[in-house]
Amino acid sequence: MIDPGGVAHLLETQVTSEDMVRGRFLHARRDLVSLPDGTRATREYVIHPGAVMVVPLIEAPGQPLQVVLERQYRYPVQQVMIEFPAGKLDAGENTAHCARRELHEETGYRAADWAKAGVIHPVIAYSTEFIEVWFAKGLVAGERKLDSGEFLDVFTATADDLIAWCLDGHVTDAKTIAAALWLQAYQAGTWAPTWSSVSPG
Repeated sequence: MIDPGGVAHLLETQVTSEDMVRGRFLHARRDLVSLPDGTRATREYVIHPGAVMVVPLIEAPGQPLQVVLERQYRYPVQQVMIEFPAGKLDAGENTAHCARRELHEETGYRAADWAKAGVIHPVIAYSTEFIEVWFAKGLVAGERKLDSGEFLDVFTATADDLIAWCLDGHVTDAKTIAAALWLQAYQAGTWAPTWSSVSPG
């Protein structure tokens, strides 16, 4: 277990803070901070409202475990990426509601059972972003409700195939690779999710 104690000698303290950019999506700030040795440095970072990612499972007796995935073009890296369904929180939205909303809007699926896996911080060097990871099962297919300007394919693959793609570099999306860790543990029986019917409120 990681010992969280004895970290005072690593902390940085904000001295001043200013906006650099306030766009429709991006909010970037520049802070002057005091370092542990008393010197000062600049920290530039992106403010993010947080997001969720859903790992949708398709389980059938005698069949390999399958997951629902997406293919989506990501402009900053100029690539079509394989990812789990995900999206950012709306103002005032809780993560359980966001998980249900994103799964339905992007894939058309609704899920009967939900389990929170944990939280990841994908870009700790320059963003406040966190992603809460949810597993979903008992899927029922329906119609997607994509946002205007949103284009993506939905497909299924075995969990083993996804894990292999993460290992061989076919999948490079950080949040999806992180989720593969929980997926491996779920398959191996070393991590047991606590399933419930999550309130969308």
